[in-house]
Amino acid sequence: RFLDQKGAVIPPTNGPDVGELRAEEEARLALHGLPREHQIGYLRHHAGQTRETIAEVIVTPIVSTETHEAIAALAIGFKPVAPAGQRGEPGIRSGIWLEGRLHLPSLAPESESLLGAQVAGALATPGSVDRGILVRVDGVAHRLFYQRLNPDSLFPAAYEVGIYPLTALLASQRQLRWSILGAGALMLLGGLGASHVFSRRLSVPVQKLAVDSEQNRVRRARAEAALELSNEGLQRAVRFSADASHQLKTPVTVLRAGLEELLAREQLGPDVRDELAELVHQSYRLTSVIDDLLLLSRADAGRLQINLAPVDLARLIEAGVDDLGTIPDALGIAIETDFPTPLRIDGDNRYSAIIVQNLLENARKYNQPRGRIAITARERDTQVFLTIGNTGRPIPESDHEHIFERFHRGSVGENVPGHGLGLNLARELARLHGGDLRLVRSEGNWTEFEARFRTAPPAAADPRSA
Repeated sequence: RFLDQKGAVIPPTNGPDVGELRAEEEARLALHGLPREHQIGYLRHHAGQTRETIAEVIVTPIVSTETHEAIAALAIGFKPVAPAGQRGEPGIRSGIWLEGRLHLPSLAPESESLLGAQVAGALATPGSVDRGILVRVDGVAHRLFYQRLNPDSLFPAAYEVGIYPLTALLASQRQLRWSILGAGALMLLGGLGASHVFSRRLSVPVQKLAVDSEQNRVRRARAEAALELSNEGLQRAVRFSADASHQLKTPVTVLRAGLEELLAREQLGPDVRDELAELVHQSYRLTSVIDDLLLLSRADAGRLQINLAPVDLARLIEAGVDDLGTIPDALGIAIETDFPTPLRIDGDNRYSAIIVQNLLENARKYNQPRGRIAITARERDTQVFLTIGNTGRPIPESDHEHIFERFHRGSVGENVPGHGLGLNLARELARLHGGDLRLVRSEGNWTEFEARFRTAPPAAADPRSA
């Protein structure tokens, strides 16, 4: 999950892909403000099981390269913590104390509740963590130890709680006592030796628990390092894209102005004038690519502002079709439309228009001579579905999973001008609108894409439509 600047959880648009959480579980991930350092927490998680589990959560801040301030945070949950009593170690059983409750599945619910009350008393007693406390579980004496798992964390305090049964130790002590009384000095020496052996044997589970704790610490450190490297890589990529686009925009503008000034001269021959006109056209195409890169870099950095309001999708489609009609085209493409008017969606007028324009341009570029483009739009429930299909060579099945990747140019587009940004940008903008963009099918002589938008809420409807 991502946290916004106030520490609140940003609901994901692809919940099944990133892990389902209940509303109350997702609320526990929220913090009072963004942290400056990594935070470790623990979350009670049901995930459909009969009894709840405890998942470990690591939150790392995402820092702006411009202001050096935290602008968001990324929370990653790991597999549920498996207490020692569930991993097969003899004797020792361990669990997690979190938010006033003990999670120790190897105990019966009644025993777990009673032990939780004793843990609460131990936590309120200074110094008990150093020597442990004596408790009774199901009528059997145990030694209880605990330690803080997330010191100095903004999340609620979590403690690892371990209980060690003393039955075998007490039985050994009673046996040794009778042996010493019955056998005298010789048996006393033998008893001391046996006591030493037993002590070594009984310490093995404790040593194994210490080794497991160290291994868990190492794995957690590796996960934090990998997370930090991933965050740094993302920041570098976003910074490079934004910087490169800014640096290119000014010289391209200057270049186009110089070309237009040359084109205005009257003494130019027809061939030279045509070449200059083509160069001016190419400069506009390059500016369009730079604008797309700037838009994508802002989206990657989470700085793209979407101002949602009622937008007439039918009007955007009509404007896009009119724009296609002004482009000189020797293909003779027929355009078929089928959609109601008005057709209102909840979106940003500028970015919704970019989605429609990119899909229409894609359908035109990859069409065939005397082909056709079919545009349909329908409202179903609380969503609006826009479908744009075109004739032409189908997209190879091996390219289906890559067509939305940035700068991807499949085999169908080898001789078609473009830079591989249109579909990627359209899908990113659709998802920012709470919708999506997908390839419906591409077979035979037909390719079809579907964009999904949210219907404009009735309360926010445009008064001019009354």
